[in-house]
Amino acid sequence: MSASAPPVARSALLTAFAAIYLVWGSTYLAIRVAVETMPPFLMAASRFLVSGALLYGFLWFTRRIRPTARQWFDNSVVGAFLMLGGNGLVCWAEQKVPSSMATLMVSVGPLVVVLLDWAVLVIWKDTKRGARPTLLTFTGLLLGIAGLTLLVGPDVLRGGGATGLDLLHVGALVLACVLWSTGSLVSRYAKNPAEPFTASALQMLTGSIWLFAMSVLMGEPAHFEFAAVTARSFWAWSYLTTVGSLVGFTAFVWLMKHSTPARVYTYTYVNPIVAVFLGWLLLHEPVGSRMLAASAVIIAGVALITAAKTKPAAQPAR
Repeated sequence: MSASAPPVARSALLTAFAAIYLVWGSTYLAIRVAVETMPPFLMAASRFLVSGALLYGFLWFTRRIRPTARQWFDNSVVGAFLMLGGNGLVCWAEQKVPSSMATLMVSVGPLVVVLLDWAVLVIWKDTKRGARPTLLTFTGLLLGIAGLTLLVGPDVLRGGGATGLDLLHVGALVLACVLWSTGSLVSRYAKNPAEPFTASALQMLTGSIWLFAMSVLMGEPAHFEFAAVTARSFWAWSYLTTVGSLVGFTAFVWLMKHSTPARVYTYTYVNPIVAVFLGWLLLHEPVGSRMLAASAVIIAGVALITAAKTKPAAQPAR
């Protein structure tokens, strides 16, 4: 935040962090249940269309928001990265990958953020926004890569196995992590940013368009029958639409404007624990010694990256 920005209430920060810690940890399970009988991209598109429309309508009537054309454009780009690239690919991958393993793979997000910030500094010579990793950060990166290799490496080499993992679905999760992290940084460094809640609504609305387009390209609408959707998939979709999007995603966007990326991304410590526990408790997903060991290594790597002192992060342009 800039020095002139008004102070943020501690209670608001704690509430927002609690939302992304607990709510997002549970959304991986909800996605897994929703895509049991709903096409992944169509499910995600409808979810964000409804939640985005509700939030935009609320803001229009209560605050009379009037986003500029540039704000619509910028947030449509962010929406493509976050909704289509990040969330859409996770939904697609969770057709085959257990929710507990999906959240562990996505938890390497801070590693990607560090590498992207470094790329900005090295490739584009942007000293105002880029950051050079420290030795401690490099150690965290290596631990994260080692944990990810331990988590999925044996299954990929075997070509799947009992867990149903394959290179395509694992690769989709890794790509989702890269695209989500990219979108997060683009949102933070936007030159003419919308107010956080307005940005959330714009990103969800435009993101739903990107997701619908992908759904059509994948041929999902032609094969979808609403009557085939089970009650549990419908309730999982409802949870994602209301709690996951309106509460969790809005809290994330707000925090990216009012806190540092390193602090915001501490949700990656808690989400895997919540997701693994819920997946084991409700869907009876296996939790073996290899997954527990990989979890410890990944979380340790993320903790080192977050604790490492890098160059001061650039603030969003005003």
